[in-house]
Amino acid sequence: MTLPQNPGPIGIFDSGYGGLTILHGIRQRLHQYNYMYLGDNARAPYGPRSFDVVYEFTRQAVLRLFEMGCHLVILGCNTASAKALRTIQQHDLPQWDAHRRVLGVIRPTAEIIGELTHSRHVGVLATEGTIKSESYNMEIQKLYPDVFVSGVACPFWVPLVEYNEADSPGADYFVEKRINQIMALDPAIDTLILGCTHYPLLMPKIQKYLPQGVQVVSQGEYVANSLADYLQRHPEMEQRCAKDGQVHYLTTENPDKFKESAQIFLHEPVQVDNITLG
Repeated sequence: MTLPQNPGPIGIFDSGYGGLTILHGIRQRLHQYNYMYLGDNARAPYGPRSFDVVYEFTRQAVLRLFEMGCHLVILGCNTASAKALRTIQQHDLPQWDAHRRVLGVIRPTAEIIGELTHSRHVGVLATEGTIKSESYNMEIQKLYPDVFVSGVACPFWVPLVEYNEADSPGADYFVEKRINQIMALDPAIDTLILGCTHYPLLMPKIQKYLPQGVQVVSQGEYVANSLADYLQRHPEMEQRCAKDGQVHYLTTENPDKFKESAQIFLHEPVQVDNITLG
């Protein structure tokens, strides 16, 4: 397989819109680079899908971003990071191009947890797929064996955000229910990971129902810091990342729908092109 070798944008992939919170966090820290955001909105959500399906969909998206000039792709999606990242890293990259890289959002979050929790009890709120994969539990306990991790799936939180209902009174019921559930599971939790990139948009309501003293970890800032560190440690990759400060948005769904929904996450108008995967 022959892939473009000139410097290209940093790819950000998500099944939908949530990865825009990751892109926003990265651009806050690393605004000089070019980015290409690909949302597989036509096949979202990934959360309830099987490992095999998520892997195949993610594989298609990563390969397309490589074909469009990216040398480095961030899976700005917890489900894809949980269900597809390792197989792509170990099986596909050596076949495609051993010099390209795919990184996820779970590891950077896990790395910082040991510095944040004092009780050594951590909660994870995420999609059903991410919770079932136990990826956060495994990554955190690899790094911090003394940290106890509890997880709860929040199946209605993504639709609340995508239908622009995050600020509605109806959202309170669903947010309070899951906060109460995870705190009942382990009342010693002092640090709560939002293990889905949509969830930061529910932050006001999450903080409203959390017990005092429990801190919330939103991923954008930590993924951005981790990426900055990665590029500093890998100058050969840094040199392959184009630097004009431009962003190109792609969606597998209707571009007009993407533009409308993207404003919920970015608070700015975007230009977007349609793309087909599979």
